[in-house]
Amino acid sequence: MKKAMLSQPMAGKTDEEIVATREQAIKALTERGFEIVNTLFTDEWYSKASMTERGVENIPLCFLAKSLENMSLCHAAYFCKGWENARGCKLEHEAAKAYGLEIIYEE
Repeated sequence: MKKAMLSQPMAGKTDEEIVATREQAIKALTERGFEIVNTLFTDEWYSKASMTERGVENIPLCFLAKSLENMSLCHAAYFCKGWENARGCKLEHEAAKAYGLEIIYEE
């Protein structure tokens, strides 16, 4: 089965908005036959306290690094609306292009 990741702007969004957008994207991808690779890191390892304890100085960069690692498992990347205004999403987009992933945009 083909795998895809989501690239989703989150800054300034409520948890509810993030979840709703994520659910729509997952539905669109599963209807196209994709398995979703998680790029939303919410477990304790990625809490602010845990990352600070581990010496992470740039938390957004840590999340981007993990997202790019998970991108290596994917055939495609799905970009939610507004991706072009989000620093991390723009970098994910460039990586997806550079490494030949299928790029899918939210309609």
